[in-house]
Amino acid sequence: QIPIPSVPTFQPSTPIPERLEAVQRYIRELQYNHTGTQFFEIKKSRPLTGLMDLAKEMTKEALPIKCLEAVILGIYLTNNMTTLDRFPISFKTHFSGNYFRHIVLGVNFGGRYGALGISRREELMYKAPVFRTLSELIFDFEEAYRRCWHTLKKVKLGHSVSHDPHSVEQIEWKHSILDLDKLTREDFRKELERHARDMRLKIGKGTGPPSPTKDRKKDVSSPQRGQASPHRRNSRGDRRPSGEKKPADSKAMPDLNGYQIRV
Repeated sequence: QIPIPSVPTFQPSTPIPERLEAVQRYIRELQYNHTGTQFFEIKKSRPLTGLMDLAKEMTKEALPIKCLEAVILGIYLTNNMTTLDRFPISFKTHFSGNYFRHIVLGVNFGGRYGALGISRREELMYKAPVFRTLSELIFDFEEAYRRCWHTLKKVKLGHSVSHDPHSVEQIEWKHSILDLDKLTREDFRKELERHARDMRLKIGKGTGPPSPTKDRKKDVSSPQRGQASPHRRNSRGDRRPSGEKKPADSKAMPDLNGYQIRV
């Protein structure tokens, strides 16, 4: 029997860098999926809570994964590291007439940048959080691609991902899209640092991802507000014969309640 990797657990005193190494070891132990079959269907538009449920399923199935699955798993396994900032980094490269895409989970701890992920190439996945700036991290990936004879064409940077596993917000996958064919080297560096500054400001102001619980409550309560609107209901009742509209209302009520239950 093939041994199933154990999901890493940590003591409260375990330093964040050691936790990241353990998470990366776990992702590596699942192995890269070379089969050509996608074992887990990941829709980027799904809310975070749905993606976290999928990540939990990955840990149970312990099947080989690809880069996008590794990003979702990395988010899931670092949710309790509240001092760690996580954001997706996507790469588009060109080699031998073809374009290739790859994604990793960027991390920022104590002002130092790194990455979690999985790849066919060792140098295109884990990066310890030792890079002083975001541009240093991205330039390191670019150099790694160059050693693989790939030319980096585009970099897409997402915004910080919420630590709330029950959040119904969507991950912002491409807040900044940087086309290297249209940017000078210095402009590319400036755009990377601008994005890093935007993320710091967002966190510093406490204006991180909006509370999805409140948003969802507003959405759920909107049908109730419709029900509780006395002016329109009463005025219709006054104008129409008694009982004429009752069947329609009785049909509508189960639908609304059903909607609230599903949510």
